[in-house]
Amino acid sequence: MVMHGMTSQLLHPFDTLTPDFLIDAIESQGLLCDGRFFPLNSYENRVYQIGIENSEPIIAKFYRPQRWTDLQIEEEHQFCFELVAHELPVVPPWQNKRDESLFRFGDFRFALFKRRGGRAPELGDLDSLFTIGRLMGRIHLVGAAKPFLHRPVLDLDSYGYQSVATISEGFIPPSLRASYQAIATDLLQALQEKLASLADVPLLRTHGDCHIGNILWRDDTPHFVDFDDARMAPAIQDLWMLLSGERAEQVVQLSEIVAGYNEFSELHPRELQLIEALRTLRILHHTAWIARRWDDPAFPKAFSWFNTERFWGEHIMELREQYAALAQPPLTLL
Repeated sequence: MVMHGMTSQLLHPFDTLTPDFLIDAIESQGLLCDGRFFPLNSYENRVYQIGIENSEPIIAKFYRPQRWTDLQIEEEHQFCFELVAHELPVVPPWQNKRDESLFRFGDFRFALFKRRGGRAPELGDLDSLFTIGRLMGRIHLVGAAKPFLHRPVLDLDSYGYQSVATISEGFIPPSLRASYQAIATDLLQALQEKLASLADVPLLRTHGDCHIGNILWRDDTPHFVDFDDARMAPAIQDLWMLLSGERAEQVVQLSEIVAGYNEFSELHPRELQLIEALRTLRILHHTAWIARRWDDPAFPKAFSWFNTERFWGEHIMELREQYAALAQPPLTLL
């Protein structure tokens, strides 16, 4: 049973990214396409591998219209350039001869990147986690040097209250609305209390979305890609998504990550109290993100399980589990 928010029959802006448009956009920067291109796995933006005459293929990212301002995108790019200047393994945007990295063609803004292959890190390997922790400590050393001026902050309003409002206003089935609103109200109250008690935890420039899909292991080194969600956040935001398994396993993993991290930065133990709060905010935000993009034809195809009564019932159960997790003692370090 599909709820409110059905896919629009109108042409979506991304539908105008035809092969000819893509080639013309790339060639507007003085590159010569060889006609080979194929889409990569991306939903928020549209990302393609583009063949270049007598050269390696490049990656082209066309930004979702009206999501970021030019200043916000350029600030993300500058953060990447800073990290590269400190010899950190990140994949920065390509720059033309005028040192520009954000380009416009037609109604779209886009950026280009060198293609970098690699495999996903083995998060069960403690040596790999230690290495990732060391590099993240170095990244945060740079990130703490100055704040973002234009990019957002990961906060309860944008990730919590606004996400719940989005779902409540158009997607929850009537039969589950009371249950959803009850657990959402309890969760937001618990989150407000938890975050208020930790309001003194410093914020810094973070990757923002540091999950396994945004780390490529190559040449015995993890390379960090896709800073599209970079924002001001607590340091632990870039660490907790690397955890998996049962609590005992997560304690071991976290201890290894933090041991590496603390070689360059210092993670205050109080930040561990934020892990379940940040996990809860991510769940709320991710669900609302899909809802807000439901008129993009790529989303009903990719998330066919979303927006069904069964999904919302399971989502409510997941939120109840998170409410219980928020009351549990935080993870500790060995």
